[in-house]
Order: sequence, then C-alpha cells, then structure tokens
Amino acid sequence: MRIVLVGPPGAGKGTQAAFLAKNLSIPHISTGDLFRANISQGTALGKQAKAFMDAGNLVPDEVTIGMAKDRMGQADAVGGFLLDGFPRNVSQAAALDEALKADGQKLDAVLDLEVPEDEVVKRIAGRRICRNDSSHVFHVTYSPPEQDGVCDVCGGELYQRGDDTEETVRRRLEVYHSETEPIIDHYKAQGLVVTISALGKVDEVTRRAMEALKKPAGKG
Repeated sequence: MRIVLVGPPGAGKGTQAAFLAKNLSIPHISTGDLFRANISQGTALGKQAKAFMDAGNLVPDEVTIGMAKDRMGQADAVGGFLLDGFPRNVSQAAALDEALKADGQKLDAVLDLEVPEDEVVKRIAGRRICRNDSSHVFHVTYSPPEQDGVCDVCGGELYQRGDDTEETVRRRLEVYHSETEPIIDHYKAQGLVVTISALGKVDEVTRRAMEALKKPAGKG
C-alpha cells in the first residue's frame, strides 16, 4: 500500500506510522528522517537543505520533494510506503501526484488522524522531559511522575520544552490549518481520504486505522 498520514501536531502520527508500517510491511518515510539521512550522507540535496537550515530558513519544497522521490524509488519502497510529514502543503501534494503518475503508481489512501484542538494542546503542553535524559518523558495528566517535577527513572529535573507551551502549540496548529490541512480537501477530491479518531490508547488507534485501511478509499 502507498499511504500518506496526516493529522495535527500531537495526533500521534509518528507513533502510529511506526506501528502501521510494521503491520503493513512497508517503510515508514518521515520528513525528519529524510533530512537527517541526506545531511549525514552528504548528498547534493542534503547539502542544499543544510545550507537553508543553517541560515534559519525553511527548506524549499523542491528540495524536500527531491528527497522524497529519491527515497520512494529505493528497493524497499517498491511494494509501498507510508509517508509521514510529507506532503505538508498542496503544492507538495500535487508534486507527489505527478511523481507517482510518472512511475505508473498512485496512492491507495490518505489516513487522516482526527483530534480535537483542545486535546492536542493538552497532550503537548502537558509533556515534561528529563534534563538528564530526553528519552524519559512524562505527562502531567496521562503519565505523571511519582514526585512532581522529578524523573522516576534517574531523579533528574523535569521541564517543559519551549516549543511545548500552550501558546506555541496553538501557533503550530494555526500553521497546520493554513498550510497542511488543505491537502485533505485535495485528496478528498480524489476519493482517497480515510478519517479516524486518534483518541484512545495507542493500540486502539492502530487497530482502528488498520480496519479503516481495509475499506475502499473515501469510505472511512
């Protein structure tokens, strides 16, 4: 299957992408991984991306699209893939359509993870990270530490990242609504969108997604 995963920040896209890709035996292709791989390998596209990032600028669409096309052309993606974080706007979606068409391929589904905005804010703004080890993550509501502000694992101080504040989260949601959400309408016009609720436990959402993907596209 060839799938695009969309949803607002805090919808759990990265977590669901990993589980779905494993269940469907297809590679999980995320924008972040594309950038890191191309930059670490010193590819021409990676050098271009790094120059923009070092200057504090957004990486242009054509660079991101080039990385995605290259990755989708690799051997492990011949039988399908799951795109996470790409396309992020309508122009990227149109470029993806053209790239797939040129290879005689097409998307099978666009999985839209729905989460109420207030829940997104609650999920992200409630996160607390250990200063000693950023892999130790807690949540003031869903997985609170035994002692407020103290990591259960190593006793380190827990803090809220600057990009996890409510104000920042709401700004990120505004960007999502203005730039990324329009791709849902782009794909609805093609009958590809399958929408599910991303509320509940991780395994429940994964099961919901797998069931939805079994239906004809556009019927979810």
